[in-house]
Order: sequence, then structure tokens, then C-alpha cells
Amino acid sequence: MSAVTEAPATEVRAPVVAPAPARRRPRAGKILLSVLGLAMSLVWVFPVYWMVLSAVTPNARLRSETPSFLPVHFTLGNFSSVLSDSGFVGALKMSLMITVVTIVIVLAFAFLAALAISRWRFRGRTSFVLAVLFIQMLPAEGLFIAQYKMLSSWGETAPVLGLNSVLGVSLLYAAMLVPFTIWMLRGFVAGVPAELEEAAMVDGLSRTRAFLRITFPLLAPGLVASGVYAFLQAWNEFTTALVVLPAESRQTLPVWLRSFLSASANRGIDWAEVMAASTLIAVPVIVFFLFVQGRMTSGLVAGAVKG
Repeated sequence: MSAVTEAPATEVRAPVVAPAPARRRPRAGKILLSVLGLAMSLVWVFPVYWMVLSAVTPNARLRSETPSFLPVHFTLGNFSSVLSDSGFVGALKMSLMITVVTIVIVLAFAFLAALAISRWRFRGRTSFVLAVLFIQMLPAEGLFIAQYKMLSSWGETAPVLGLNSVLGVSLLYAAMLVPFTIWMLRGFVAGVPAELEEAAMVDGLSRTRAFLRITFPLLAPGLVASGVYAFLQAWNEFTTALVVLPAESRQTLPVWLRSFLSASANRGIDWAEVMAASTLIAVPVIVFFLFVQGRMTSGLVAGAVKG
């Protein structure tokens, strides 16, 4: 009989678990950058906070030598004084009408121009692009006299395009905003491949329907971002409106705000009411931004198309 040798039993060992790596402490550089970023944020937020705080503070307390950084003398009387002013409602309507008309004109012309530059090769394309760049370099102040005379002559034949008119001022604003808006939209249009439209046309869609159903929804964030830019510029514009809107009843909100300086020349400037009026002017901008912030954020970071 042959001896049967048994193999030695293998010892089963528990797996060795490596110790969890110790968490790295944040470096001093990261902490310094965080503190610096927080400080910059406070510097940016403080003027807005001071404006709102001054708006709810009585003017006598606001003029004291010891300023208060907390609303210890809270009042809404400044807002009621501003809202009771008959010029505020008229200026608000004027600003809203001019801003809406300007946005429509700017987006319509800039969008078509951006499509033409990005999708088609035509004679004079380079000259057109250079002209857009050149227009951006012109200072707005150098055009005031020509703009005033132009609207004045237009008003003799067509009052709707003359001085103190919504359409006339909107055309001037659009002329200032269209060049830069073209450059904004050009990047969005170039980021959408033309092959998407071609594939839709192969599936049976016409060029127009392929553009409306495929390309246009992808360009919506860019249109929103451009619309926000046009809204901010038209809403806050002051110098051009001061020149071409000489009638007191046809002033926009920034020009109407200037009336506090002339009305208070003898008794001093009521800075509390000025801050309350400035806060009310900023409210529509905040509301508009809250409605479009999602689209605007995606538009600002857009640069690629996910297939």
C-alpha cells in the first residue's frame, strides 16, 4: 500500500485593510484665498447694503456724524414720499416702454446678423465684422450732438421718431447695443453644429422647420443672456436719455432721479429719499434677473453641444 500524504491545510488569513488616509488639512494658501474672496464679496455687497439701509433711515439720522450700520431707526416714509411723487410713475412707464422696445429690436437684428456671420460666407463679410468692431470703439459722448439733431429733424416729419419719443430713443439705444450683442450671439451660433440642421433636413424637415425645432432651442440660453445685457444697459442708461429726452414729463428713471439734486438745491439733498428711489429703480432689475437666472447661467457657460 502506498502511503497517502495529506496536503497541509492552508491557513486562511483575514484581508489586510489599509488604514484610511488621513484627511489633509487645508493649506494656508487656500484659507488665504477664501478670506480674500470673502473680503472682496463684502466690499461688493456693502454699497448695496448701505443703499437699502439709508433708504429705511430718516434723513436727519442719516446726516448725523455717527453713522449706524444697523437699521435702528427703521422707517418706510422715504419710500412713500418717492411713490407719492407724480414723476416716478411716469418715469417708470417711460423706462419700461423704452427697455422692452430696445430688447426686441436688439435681439432681432443681432440674432439675424450673428446667423449671417456664422453660417454663411458672403462678399463683404470681413468688412462687416471689422465695422462692428470699429463701432464699438466710438465713444458715446462724441455722438450726442449728431443724435440730438437727427431726432430733432425726424420729429419735424414723424413725431413718433423725434425727441421725447419712445421709438426714437429705443433706436438710439439699439444702435449702441447691437454691435456688442452680435459678438455675444455669434459665439453661441458658432457653438451649434450646422450638421444638426442638415440631419433634420435629411429626415424630411424644411430648413426653416429644422432651424426652429432643432437649432433655435439650443440658442435660447444665448438669447436670454444677450437680452439680460440689453435690459441692463437700456434700463440704466443716463447720458443719452438726458440729451434726447428734454421734456420733464418724458424722462426715464435715471434722469428723473437727477431731479432730487435740483429740487433740493435750497434745502439740501434728501439723501434718504435718493437712496429709496435708487432702491426702487433696482427692484425691476432684481425681479427680471430672478426670472431668467437659470437660462442666463446656462447661456454664459455654454460652449459645447451634448449629442
